[in-house]
Amino acid sequence: MNPIMNRIGTVFIPVSNIENARDWYCKLLGLPADGEVLFGHLFILPMEGTGIVLDSKIYQEDRLYKTPAFHFNTTNIEAAFEFLKASDIELATGIEHNQWINFKDPDGNLLMVCRC
Repeated sequence: MNPIMNRIGTVFIPVSNIENARDWYCKLLGLPADGEVLFGHLFILPMEGTGIVLDSKIYQEDRLYKTPAFHFNTTNIEAAFEFLKASDIELATGIEHNQWINFKDPDGNLLMVCRC
Protein backbone atom coordinates (compact mmCIF):
# COMPACT_ATOMS: atom_id res chain seq x y z
CA MET A 1 0.00 0.00 0.00
CA ASN A 2 1.20 3.46 -0.89
CA PRO A 3 0.99 5.92 2.06
CA ILE A 4 0.56 8.92 -0.27
CA MET A 5 -3.03 9.45 -1.41
CA ASN A 6 -4.01 10.46 -4.93
CA ARG A 7 -5.90 13.45 -3.56
CA ILE A 8 -4.95 17.13 -3.38
CA GLY A 9 -5.65 18.58 0.05
CA THR A 10 -4.87 22.27 -0.30
CA VAL A 11 -3.42 24.79 -2.74
CA PHE A 12 -1.49 27.72 -1.23
CA ILE A 13 -1.78 31.11 -2.94
CA PRO A 14 0.80 33.79 -2.13
CA VAL A 15 -0.84 37.14 -1.34
CA SER A 16 0.66 40.43 -0.24
CA ASN A 17 -2.09 41.52 2.17
CA ILE A 18 -4.01 38.74 3.89
CA GLU A 19 -7.06 40.81 4.87
CA ASN A 20 -7.48 42.32 1.40
CA ALA A 21 -6.98 38.91 -0.22
CA ARG A 22 -9.52 37.31 2.13
CA ASP A 23 -12.10 39.93 1.22
CA TRP A 24 -11.40 39.68 -2.54
CA TYR A 25 -11.51 35.88 -2.72
CA CYS A 26 -14.61 35.69 -0.52
CA LYS A 27 -16.38 38.21 -2.76
CA LEU A 28 -15.29 36.25 -5.85
CA LEU A 29 -16.70 33.02 -4.43
CA GLY A 30 -19.77 34.48 -2.70
CA LEU A 31 -18.49 33.55 0.75
CA PRO A 32 -18.71 35.54 4.00
CA ALA A 33 -15.41 37.29 4.76
CA ASP A 34 -15.76 36.84 8.49
CA GLY A 35 -13.30 33.99 9.00
CA GLU A 36 -10.27 34.32 11.20
CA VAL A 37 -6.79 35.09 9.90
CA LEU A 38 -4.52 32.49 11.47
CA PHE A 39 -1.06 33.29 12.82
CA GLY A 40 -1.25 36.73 11.20
CA HIS A 41 -0.69 35.40 7.66
CA LEU A 42 -3.05 32.51 6.74
CA PHE A 43 -6.68 32.43 5.67
CA ILE A 44 -8.40 29.16 4.84
CA LEU A 45 -11.15 29.64 2.28
CA PRO A 46 -14.15 27.42 3.05
CA MET A 47 -14.18 25.37 -0.15
CA GLU A 48 -15.98 22.28 -1.35
CA GLY A 49 -13.34 19.70 -2.23
CA THR A 50 -9.72 20.80 -2.52
CA GLY A 51 -8.91 23.61 -0.12
CA ILE A 52 -7.35 26.98 -0.78
CA VAL A 53 -5.11 28.70 1.76
CA LEU A 54 -4.18 32.34 1.23
CA ASP A 55 -0.73 32.98 2.70
CA SER A 56 0.97 36.35 3.02
CA LYS A 57 4.11 34.88 4.60
CA ILE A 58 5.10 33.14 1.34
CA TYR A 59 4.39 36.20 -0.82
CA GLN A 60 7.16 37.30 -3.16
CA GLU A 61 6.65 38.67 -6.66
CA ASP A 62 8.63 35.79 -8.18
CA ARG A 63 6.30 33.27 -6.47
CA LEU A 64 3.09 34.50 -8.10
CA TYR A 65 1.20 32.10 -10.32
CA LYS A 66 1.98 32.98 -13.93
CA THR A 67 0.10 29.86 -15.06
CA PRO A 68 -3.08 28.77 -13.28
CA ALA A 69 -2.32 25.96 -10.82
CA PHE A 70 -6.00 24.97 -10.67
CA HIS A 71 -9.37 26.18 -11.91
CA PHE A 72 -12.64 27.17 -10.32
CA ASN A 73 -15.63 25.31 -11.77
CA THR A 74 -18.68 26.84 -13.42
CA THR A 75 -21.64 25.41 -15.29
CA ASN A 76 -22.22 28.71 -17.13
CA ILE A 77 -19.06 30.20 -18.61
CA GLU A 78 -20.91 33.18 -20.11
CA ALA A 79 -22.40 34.13 -16.73
CA ALA A 80 -18.97 33.71 -15.11
CA PHE A 81 -17.44 36.02 -17.72
CA GLU A 82 -20.11 38.67 -17.14
CA PHE A 83 -19.67 38.37 -13.36
CA LEU A 84 -15.89 38.87 -13.64
CA LYS A 85 -16.36 41.90 -15.91
CA ALA A 86 -19.03 43.44 -13.66
CA SER A 87 -16.77 42.90 -10.64
CA ASP A 88 -13.93 44.89 -12.30
CA ILE A 89 -11.64 41.86 -12.11
CA GLU A 90 -8.67 41.99 -14.45
CA LEU A 91 -9.30 39.56 -17.29
CA ALA A 92 -6.28 37.93 -18.93
CA THR A 93 -8.37 36.28 -21.65
CA GLY A 94 -11.88 36.25 -22.96
CA ILE A 95 -13.87 33.03 -23.06
CA GLU A 96 -11.51 30.57 -24.76
CA HIS A 97 -12.90 27.61 -26.75
CA ASN A 98 -16.23 28.19 -24.99
CA GLN A 99 -14.60 26.49 -21.97
CA TRP A 100 -12.39 28.73 -19.82
CA ILE A 101 -11.36 32.25 -18.79
CA ASN A 102 -8.10 33.40 -17.20
CA PHE A 103 -8.12 36.34 -14.80
CA LYS A 104 -5.91 37.84 -12.10
CA ASP A 105 -6.26 38.41 -8.41
CA PRO A 106 -5.15 41.80 -6.99
CA ASP A 107 -1.55 40.54 -6.58
CA GLY A 108 -1.35 39.30 -10.17
CA ASN A 109 -1.78 35.55 -9.56
CA LEU A 110 -3.22 34.04 -12.74
CA LEU A 111 -6.43 32.14 -12.03
CA MET A 112 -8.87 30.21 -14.21
CA VAL A 113 -12.56 29.45 -14.26
CA CYS A 114 -13.58 26.51 -16.42
CA ARG A 115 -16.93 25.16 -17.59
CA CYS A 116 -17.30 21.64 -16.22
